[in-house]
Amino acid sequence: MTDTLDPKITAAPANAGSDETVTRPAQPRPAVVQPPALKRRVPKVADLAPLMQFKKPEFSKTARLKRASTIWELRDIAKRRTPQAPFDYTDGAAEEEITLRRARQAFQDIEFRPGILRDVSKIDLRTDILGKESRLPFGIAPTGFTRMMQSEGEYAGSQAAEAAGIPYTLSTMGTASIEDVATAAPNGRNWFQLYLWTDRARSLELIERAAKAGNDTLMVTVDTAVAGARLRDVRNGMTIPPALTIKTVLDASYRPAWWFNFLTHEPLTFASLSRYTGTVADLINSMFDPTLTYEDLDWLRETWKGKLVVKGIQTVEDARRVVDHGADGIILSNHGGRQLDRAPIPFHLLPEVTSALNADNSKAAVMLDTGIMSGADIVAALALGADFALIGRAYLYGLMAGGREGVDRTIQILEKDMTRTMALLGVSKVADLNPDHVRLLQR
Repeated sequence: MTDTLDPKITAAPANAGSDETVTRPAQPRPAVVQPPALKRRVPKVADLAPLMQFKKPEFSKTARLKRASTIWELRDIAKRRTPQAPFDYTDGAAEEEITLRRARQAFQDIEFRPGILRDVSKIDLRTDILGKESRLPFGIAPTGFTRMMQSEGEYAGSQAAEAAGIPYTLSTMGTASIEDVATAAPNGRNWFQLYLWTDRARSLELIERAAKAGNDTLMVTVDTAVAGARLRDVRNGMTIPPALTIKTVLDASYRPAWWFNFLTHEPLTFASLSRYTGTVADLINSMFDPTLTYEDLDWLRETWKGKLVVKGIQTVEDARRVVDHGADGIILSNHGGRQLDRAPIPFHLLPEVTSALNADNSKAAVMLDTGIMSGADIVAALALGADFALIGRAYLYGLMAGGREGVDRTIQILEKDMTRTMALLGVSKVADLNPDHVRLLQR
């Protein structure tokens, strides 16, 4: 049946203003034709078959890691599989953890500014850092107590870095020795991070061992005159070696893989240090030197023949000064928020530091850490002038989530993030990133 309008429509006559009206027949409305695709029908079995292909559940470590698409998802896996004390040692920061939150927020408070109609069919993430090529513009930062997070520890990190073609940094407070890491990743680019001790002879011994093992870069950390107030560690009773209280045993009991690995591998120690019993903070306060000055940096520059990097720079003035004293590179870092809470945020400091060093015609490499949780974060840092980035927590989340495979997955996620972000920005090479690609938003 065809719908129609009212049979009559009254309209004003042509000679408007008179009292006469004109009545015209209504025009029929065209019939509405429904598209065949919208007509309801009983579904056919042949149509349902492609929709009924249920995947077989996979519970392997590889499948679990593959399902993680972000570093945050690796963190969720890590939290489920790791006892509270070691997880909090990685995840936590000093005091109220304000610095860590601000550092992560800093990367969120940006606006990317993409260019269009560029050839981005091939994205090249290679970059030169400290005289050698890195396949990706980031490396693995030094982390202490690493085998406590997961038993493969530094071995997983160094081997994953070797496979990815990026630098790996071993900490003075690492749980694998300089020599063992060199053996585990003989073709990797291994760096060594040094805390200068009050005992200079011990420091010199470590420096000589690092050089003999083939480390081409020495990274001296300068922001640990005393230990920061890492309250999660205090509450968890984090000690060296770990104390097995009723709480820790119960916490580990429903994480059998971690428990089994912990009990069946070599006891946990700081491999570069003599055996020590006590809290992490007590170790730092008893061993590290609060009297360090620029004269000590001069001594290091004379002693170490490779590349020298200073980690823990938090002001423009200190950046300039360490370069004047011979540093080949600086790392803008507040120790991952683990030392001074409310410290400067490296990402915020980056433009000012790079501008100052450029004005000085400095060739020193500018690197940064803290707060990086995606490849887009790294791209933003590179655009604002960083030469390189270092990841700490992001790599440890992968380690806790799945050992060596988990670290590999961390690197894969960051690489994929960077590739996609650069393509969407219209940039095909790291060297072409510049401040025009990023705008800092005002909060």
